[in-house]
Amino acid sequence: MANETVIFQSNPKANYQAHKAEIDAAIHRVLDSGWYILGREVEAFEQEFAAYMSASHCIGVGNGTDALEIALRACGIGSGDAVITVSHTAVATVAAIELTGATPVLVDVDPVTFTMEPNYLEEAIAQTRQNSSLGNLKAVIPVHLYGHPADMPAIVEIARRHELYVIEDCAQSHGATIEGRKTGIWGDLGTFSFYPTKNLGALGDGGAVVTNHASLAEKVRSLQQYGWRDRYISDIPGMNTRLDEVQAAILRVKLAHLDEENYRRQQVAHHYDTLLFNTPLKLPQKCGNIDHVYHQYVVRDKKRDDLRAFLKDNSIGTLIHYPLPVHLQPAYHGRVAIAGRGLEVTEQIGREILSLPMYPQLSNEQVQYVSEKIISWYQKIANKA
Repeated sequence: MANETVIFQSNPKANYQAHKAEIDAAIHRVLDSGWYILGREVEAFEQEFAAYMSASHCIGVGNGTDALEIALRACGIGSGDAVITVSHTAVATVAAIELTGATPVLVDVDPVTFTMEPNYLEEAIAQTRQNSSLGNLKAVIPVHLYGHPADMPAIVEIARRHELYVIEDCAQSHGATIEGRKTGIWGDLGTFSFYPTKNLGALGDGGAVVTNHASLAEKVRSLQQYGWRDRYISDIPGMNTRLDEVQAAILRVKLAHLDEENYRRQQVAHHYDTLLFNTPLKLPQKCGNIDHVYHQYVVRDKKRDDLRAFLKDNSIGTLIHYPLPVHLQPAYHGRVAIAGRGLEVTEQIGREILSLPMYPQLSNEQVQYVSEKIISWYQKIANKA
């Protein structure tokens, strides 16, 4: 039926149904335990996710925004400091910087990977340090967007030369690798969201911070719960951000399936690539020795809005990640700093990007249907010309 979505852009319910028996058993295990906050499930998930990441430490927190904020605070970042990141990202990246009291400084992205452009980063560091009103530059937050890693070898090298912390925003890159190393362990800290639509998604909110630095891990764990080392005694001003036992138990189930589901995402992406190769759409590209995990399959076209409306009329769901860069959003317009050469690429791709249906349970037949509809739309345009 027209206008009724038959193929969803994302489908966390399908993921739950794929693992229903295991997830239901895990939930009942927690309910029967009588321990619902910071118990054995959280401890076990932290150990298992750290092992998966090849990280020494993992600390579960309430959500991905808290993970970024607490990572920044663990690095001593607050009022009077500045942090460089991108504007083409979920607003949470910038919001977390502001939550610490620091100033976000935004740089442009690579037009192919949509992630932080290292050459612009170098320029942004110089400009920020020349502008004392922005504060003391302390850190860089590269965002691994849509499942494609940022250029971490280059970013880390630049940051190290300038003595800056590197905090990776891995909310969309669970399991992605660069040169065989997982995103999240290239910098000083890696932060994750377990929002239900993520590659590793809970059935509610959740997040985590990973690191190979014991001192930073200790600070994160203290900040996580009111700055306690001993219960009820706050050594430093902290937060209340805890991954609960039910979500940890669910994540333990899903973690065991993450690699196979990432592989299925890659198969879906390859199927799209093959079917849409001869269309005018700009398809996702991989750059460098990376493993792309396709949190989203993002295409580009200047007539994006028309294509989206056509797909909606044919019961196909799409989304735009993200329609308005952070620096142009009402809450942040005129309040964040823009460095480097401006944000021309960011603004251009925001007008053109479209996320097609992408999730592990998407069938080849559904991918074929979506692709055939896109091809037919281009044929209609050509016939009108």
